[in-house]
Amino acid sequence: MGKYIYTILVIIVLLPISKISNYSELISPAISLLLGLLFAIIFKNPYPRFNKKTSKYLLQVAIVGYGFTMNLHESLKSGADGMTFTLISVIGVMLIGVALGYWLHVDRKTAYLLASGTAICGGSAIAAVGPVIKANDNEMAVSLGVIFLLNALALFIFPPLGHIMNMSETQFGTWAAIAIHDTSSVVGASDSYGDVALQTATLVKLTRALWIIPLAVVTMFAFKDNSSKISIPWFIFIFIAAILINTYIPLPTILTSNVAYWAKKGMALTLFMIGASLSIKNIKSVGIKPLVLAVLLWILIGLSSLIVVINTIS
Repeated sequence: MGKYIYTILVIIVLLPISKISNYSELISPAISLLLGLLFAIIFKNPYPRFNKKTSKYLLQVAIVGYGFTMNLHESLKSGADGMTFTLISVIGVMLIGVALGYWLHVDRKTAYLLASGTAICGGSAIAAVGPVIKANDNEMAVSLGVIFLLNALALFIFPPLGHIMNMSETQFGTWAAIAIHDTSSVVGASDSYGDVALQTATLVKLTRALWIIPLAVVTMFAFKDNSSKISIPWFIFIFIAAILINTYIPLPTILTSNVAYWAKKGMALTLFMIGASLSIKNIKSVGIKPLVLAVLLWILIGLSSLIVVINTIS
């Protein structure tokens, strides 16, 4: 039964919007994630390995697709202020996260994973750093479970908060890229806010994601294990190449518009698969202390970045 319902929901998410009035507003990123969450709770996930692998690569393809709709000069202008704050926030969150973890008596590796996920790009940073510090399955599951919960919450609350505070699209895109953990939720939240917000958020977030590389190197020395491997997010460089192509090579409008359309569809399907991958067992195994640590770090980065964005970006 679950497999059939899963297939039907995938088809619904991917249905064309041109022939159905207001369909694009109905199946928003948040709704896609909600459908996945509801499916996981009611039917459980019939394709755990497929969901995990497909959502990972589908997210990367969707982001590269967005690159073909962006102009390098306009994007750099929009995201410059966010990039400046990135350096300070990444280092600050890592130091405070480790200190708070020690104070709350959270396992050292779990605290480090949560700080990494909050500082850079959620599950991607955790997946990259985990093997370096030789985190076990439970430590990885707890960290990913906490980050997943906060990501799902962010996708629903950030756009309304942005509208309440009358944030411009550039302000919101920068704030979302810094304060929301995973790239999928950043893109989903900013996409619902506007095209400029989406472009700004994507650029700032992927620039932030590049910090995975130096973080992994520093982590090897911090945990004294030079045999660990570093997982480099190569798709980010393809995303940059897509922006360069769209900036300096005249592409037909019909091509870029179709790429943008399917990139949005790909992101919606990614969020559905992420939601459908929810594991109640993993959520129950989280525990209160790691959750408290993650929420405190999230509040810290959310409020500090909000203050900076509102006061420095118009």
